[in-house]
Amino acid sequence: MAGSDIGARLQHPRRSLGNRHRSQAEKFLALSKTDSSNLKWAEQSARQAVLHDFTHPDNWRMLLESKLVNNDHDGVRAVLDELFLVLGRDPDLLQQLAEVDLLKSGKKLMEAALSIDPLDPDQWWKSTQSKEEIEAFISRVRELDFTDARANILFARRMERLLENGLEDEYLELTAKLLAQRPSNHEAWVKMGRLHERREESDKAWFCYDQAQTHMPSVKVRDEFKQRMAARIDGQKPRPWTAPDIEDRVEFLRRMQILAAPASITESEKGVDSKEIISEIEQAQELHQSGRSSEAFFIARRLAAEGDSEALDLANQIKEEMSDD
Repeated sequence: MAGSDIGARLQHPRRSLGNRHRSQAEKFLALSKTDSSNLKWAEQSARQAVLHDFTHPDNWRMLLESKLVNNDHDGVRAVLDELFLVLGRDPDLLQQLAEVDLLKSGKKLMEAALSIDPLDPDQWWKSTQSKEEIEAFISRVRELDFTDARANILFARRMERLLENGLEDEYLELTAKLLAQRPSNHEAWVKMGRLHERREESDKAWFCYDQAQTHMPSVKVRDEFKQRMAARIDGQKPRPWTAPDIEDRVEFLRRMQILAAPASITESEKGVDSKEIISEIEQAQELHQSGRSSEAFFIARRLAAEGDSEALDLANQIKEEMSDD
């Protein structure tokens, strides 16, 4: 039991920091009643609490409270915009509330959002177990943009609840989209690879392990998988298996590139300008420069698999940037 507690703390090293900063914010907010100069420290501490642990609803509540006490209407809107982004909600929804006094309604809006979309994955699952609710969730995820790291993490935890409850196909479909838009999550690639391996989908497992080891070279899951496959015995003979060929790898990376495009991107934005014909490496470079790095990464990796050294350099550059993000 003690070992599992230690493991949980190691997996959430920033939770204690979030709690600490929220506690400081509460103290500064109380002191601001007699000395308003403490209010700025309350806001700063509340912001640090959210930065260290965006999964704790009380951190968001404290940040919102600091804005409300300061009568900061724009600050309240900014907090709600940010929370909506993390929850996978459309921030444009707030535009419909342009005439609403957020200083009066901000708390109600936040509580409604957190009630519909709990940050805790276990609380979320309790309200999302019927067939209709799961189907609605799947449809919603297909249209969401997960390039924000926090939204990606939050929904990855929800995907794990699907897997834990036997919804393997749904987990694989939705997690593929998460990883397409945030491919640096090597742990999720490994988990998908193990699931494919258990289902004896060897090529798909290899693709996942290859992505995991690409982003985290110290994790030798691709090499270990190849060793396991070479050692498998069918009767008295080694079971034949070879890694997917170039054409299969290219097709996999092409599918990931398509998934990486946010749903908000229009059809004209997904392709190149018809008035100007550019090469695929130039397209990747333009996507990278415009902030659509996941798409650029999969294009570059696909071209690199076909032997393009310039694309390999670009893929490595984007990979380094993702690891630093």
